[in-house]
Amino acid sequence: MNHIIINQDIHKAFASFFVGRNYSNVLVIADEHTNNLCYSRLELKKSLPPHEVFEIKSGETEKNLATCTLIWQKMTDMELDRKALVINIGGGVIGDMGGFCASTYKRGIDFVQVPTTLLSMVDASVGGKLGIDFNGYKNHIGVFQVPASVIVSNRFLETLPHAELKSGYAEVIKHCLIADKAKWDDLTSHDWQKIDFQEIVQHSITIKDQITTEDPTEKGRRKILNFGHTLGHAVETFFLETPNRLLHGEAIAVGMVCESYLSFLKKLISLEDLDQIMNYLIKVYGKVYLPIEKFEEIIKITRQDKKNEFDNVQFALLGPVGHCSYGINISEGEMKEALDYYNQLG
Repeated sequence: MNHIIINQDIHKAFASFFVGRNYSNVLVIADEHTNNLCYSRLELKKSLPPHEVFEIKSGETEKNLATCTLIWQKMTDMELDRKALVINIGGGVIGDMGGFCASTYKRGIDFVQVPTTLLSMVDASVGGKLGIDFNGYKNHIGVFQVPASVIVSNRFLETLPHAELKSGYAEVIKHCLIADKAKWDDLTSHDWQKIDFQEIVQHSITIKDQITTEDPTEKGRRKILNFGHTLGHAVETFFLETPNRLLHGEAIAVGMVCESYLSFLKKLISLEDLDQIMNYLIKVYGKVYLPIEKFEEIIKITRQDKKNEFDNVQFALLGPVGHCSYGINISEGEMKEALDYYNQLG
């Protein structure tokens, strides 16, 4: 975790990063929200060397090649060389796309991730996964590249709406389910809105950093981080083109319920474990209705999942709680059964 700086004081965190570093130019990428609520309100300008700020539109629908073209053009107009630095201030969309653009501009320049949402702090900014959506498929085009630094400050959580905080909490739950049963038991015994977020951010980052350091390009164990994401991403992608768009964490909560059912179906967890996971996730996130007539459409999306091999849709499944296995083939019939299970919950 040498490249990850966790400090409540964002100005001291930046000061620590720039010690001994000299960049030819600096570009800050933000959206209209993080430019106002994070960059401007926290006066980050005072902590940075001379730089320019490039504002892009917020939202998952903007994470595409068209926006990348705007960013690459800005880099070109600024005549950034390979000693330049890009600082991405925002959630997963900014981090994924800004990092992707920096990693591909002139074959790669340094970038720093400054996650401003709980989701990006505990998940998107750690591990060096970068990418954009393509023709409706999430993160379909991308690269692996570890940032020069990840600067994490819980001050940014003060700017988040309740729904965004809850969305990020889904990844906290996932990390506990796949790697720390004791912490999972602790989570379920408290009101999630009253937990110590500083402690839980540190805990989640530690888990993800350990896994991604061991397997940086997702050839093996890193795949367990996709628990809840095969069907979860499919559900998120399906709803992306509807008026009932889901936040990432809301969709992953659906995915974790469905994939916990698959874990039970494969005799990897007990019915008691399944009931505990299901009850907790439904208590926190409520229910989303999945149109039965659209099951085939949702399942079809899983065929583009990046973990698939040799025409098999492969899942990461729990077993037992606190541990996770990967590379488990799941049939379309089993996926439909899992979606049916979710829909029938009270």
